[in-house]
Amino acid sequence: MDANAMTQIWVFSGLSVLAVVFVFGMFAKLYRKAGPNEALVVFGIRGMRIIKGHGSIIIPMVENCRELSLELMSFDVAPQQDLYTKQGVAVTVEAVAQIKVKSDPESILTASEQFLTKTPVQREGLIRLVMEGHLRGIIGQLTVEEIVKQPEMVSDRMRSTCADDMNKMGLEVISFTIKEVRDKNDYITNMGRPDVARIKRDADVAAAEAERDTAIKRALARREAAVAEAQADQERVLAQTVSLTKQAEAQRDLDVKKATYEQAVKTQQAQADKAYEIQSNVMQQQVIVEAVKVQQVEKEEQVKVQEAEIARREKELIATVLKPAEVERQRIETLAEAEKQRLTREAEGKAASIRQQGEAEAEIIFKKGESEAKAMNVKAEAFQEYNQAAVIDKLITVLPEVVRALATPLNQVDRITVVSTGDGNAAGVNKITGDIAKMAAQVPALFEGLSGMDIKDLLSKVRLIGDKSPREANANRGTEEGKAGAGK
Repeated sequence: MDANAMTQIWVFSGLSVLAVVFVFGMFAKLYRKAGPNEALVVFGIRGMRIIKGHGSIIIPMVENCRELSLELMSFDVAPQQDLYTKQGVAVTVEAVAQIKVKSDPESILTASEQFLTKTPVQREGLIRLVMEGHLRGIIGQLTVEEIVKQPEMVSDRMRSTCADDMNKMGLEVISFTIKEVRDKNDYITNMGRPDVARIKRDADVAAAEAERDTAIKRALARREAAVAEAQADQERVLAQTVSLTKQAEAQRDLDVKKATYEQAVKTQQAQADKAYEIQSNVMQQQVIVEAVKVQQVEKEEQVKVQEAEIARREKELIATVLKPAEVERQRIETLAEAEKQRLTREAEGKAASIRQQGEAEAEIIFKKGESEAKAMNVKAEAFQEYNQAAVIDKLITVLPEVVRALATPLNQVDRITVVSTGDGNAAGVNKITGDIAKMAAQVPALFEGLSGMDIKDLLSKVRLIGDKSPREANANRGTEEGKAGAGK
């Protein structure tokens, strides 16, 4: 094969490779892939379709595609104007909204129709206007307390309210968070003051209760310490009493044993002396033997004395601890029983005295009430026996008191200034005494007005009544009226 043929082969091969590379390059240029955070909206001769998560060949001149971002959009929602709450309080609310295009094809097509030709800033501006309007409506339905204390409720309402409008734009609200709520009139600041005061009050109450509990526990501890100290003193006194008792008993036993031993020693010594005198003349040769026996007896007695001394010391030790305490305990119990009996007798005596005093007072009250009742009955019977003359006497007797009561105000007057007008009428003291005389002259009229009786008529009947009782006077009056009727 010549060089020309080889050259042609290499040229053909190179051209073939270039053609393949060109074809693959054109194919790669025509093939468009959609990433996980975007969607391709393809439109052209084959209609409109959505490419999401894979790729597709875009035929030049007859088809075209645009990218639509599916990423999360985060922007502030902060109306410049004041928002008015249900209470009419102007507040400023700042929030953050998280919005994205829905992933379903229908929502992507809807969003592409409305936002595909707009920049991200323009798109966020449109969404912000919609959300600010809804936020204004929601704030107008709530109080300041609900907005501040329940921001989650505001966020839930915001998402549910904006859902329809966002669906119409192919969007969805991922989250809506209120960052800050403030007002110009310090309403929010003052709103927390009652809670702060309540918390401070609860803290003061808790501190006071803690101090009270500490004081109570401290007092209980002191009382328990005092009780324990008293019990210890009581036990100490009891032990001392027992010890003194044991000591006395041991001393008594020791004295008795000493007297017994001394008596036995003296008896044995006397017997030995007597036997010695008797036997000295008879058996001189047994003197040494008897002397040895006496020494042996003395040694045995010394041993017994030592044993007795040991026993005495044991009993003395026991007596110094137990017996005095026992004696003191018995003494205290005896004193306590005597005090109990004394208090019982005093209580019984006081109860008997109080009972006797109460019975005497009840008897006195009963006698007094009985005498008062009898006096009232006697007085009532006396009033029933009053005749008309007695009644007149009572009424006439009271008339000076009435006049005196009318003149009493003059006694309270310190000084009287008399002014004469010169018209010839009476003035001065004569005028005052004349007024008093006129008031005294009105007393009979006052009596007749109060009693309904004519004083002249009553005085004219006094002689007729005499000393007769009301019953006799009425009987005579009836008889006279009967006769007068018969005469007619």
